[in-house]
Amino acid sequence: MIENLAWATAYNLVAIPAAAGLFLRWGVDLPMSIGAIAMSLSTIIVAANAQLLRGVRFARTKSASP
Repeated sequence: MIENLAWATAYNLVAIPAAAGLFLRWGVDLPMSIGAIAMSLSTIIVAANAQLLRGVRFARTKSASP
């Protein structure tokens, strides 16, 4: 879940402003095709991480008895 959060944060901090044209003054432009690839890659990473979590066996924690 942390990897998904990190990916989504990085994607939102970089790709969305680049697609909006905020970095044009420095010559950085994000073509629609690259934006589509990044969005697809984001979906694939989230889905792959969800599938990886299926195989994880979490240890049960012992609750404190009063």
